[in-house]
Amino acid sequence: MVFLRVLGLAALALSCQVDAAEAQSPAPPALRCGHFTPDQLPAPEPREAAAPRKRFEQINAAVKSQPYRVLFFGDSLTERFETWDAPEVWRQHMVLRGVLNAGVNGDRTEHLRWRLDNGNLAGPPPQAAVLWIGTNDLGHGRSAEVTAEGVRANLVRLRERLPNARILVLGLTPRGAAPDAPLRAPIRAVNDMLRGCGDEATVFFADIGGMLLDSQGRLTPEISPDRLHFSRLGYEKLAPQLDRLIDRLVPAR
Repeated sequence: MVFLRVLGLAALALSCQVDAAEAQSPAPPALRCGHFTPDQLPAPEPREAAAPRKRFEQINAAVKSQPYRVLFFGDSLTERFETWDAPEVWRQHMVLRGVLNAGVNGDRTEHLRWRLDNGNLAGPPPQAAVLWIGTNDLGHGRSAEVTAEGVRANLVRLRERLPNARILVLGLTPRGAAPDAPLRAPIRAVNDMLRGCGDEATVFFADIGGMLLDSQGRLTPEISPDRLHFSRLGYEKLAPQLDRLIDRLVPAR
């Protein structure tokens, strides 16, 4: 009984020490950008279809078993960079920099928010994270304000969970063939809002989609066969800019 009482007191003391340490841990600085809309966001939720569920579980396993310095969160534009459209380009540019692909085809912002709380951050804290999400929110009929707020909610969560990591927010890339395609203006509006979140110290914003367009502002089939996803050529155009941005977050080895 005496031993158990001593053990219990020791556990209580340790718990108090942990609580005190957590209380003393500084909260991450507030974002420069405030809320973009008073509208309530969709609640975080998982994807139940077989393919996204399998991909989610693969990421959960990878963060616990593979070495990385940077977690790259996103949707199909991220996942397909490595697994489908340009795996050689991913290996040559991203693997070299210790980047782990955490993209899930079809994800919207609420799906990523759920993933961040359910295993995608369960491995060692990365030195940096890349956030490239939101195009499916617009494609789902959401306003630019609600879409930007969904991205901001993910950024807030990353700041909370990874207080020592530097975070790069990538602007949404162009959709549709012509400059006046229906989603071009909402994409510009989202990017204009997200630009205000960067502080050039812990949070960085970059809009690199313009390099995918020709001189008339068109998204050609050679770059994007479906005017949304990218061919190998499209990723080859993006990769050098991503290299530069990631090297700014985490100096090259």
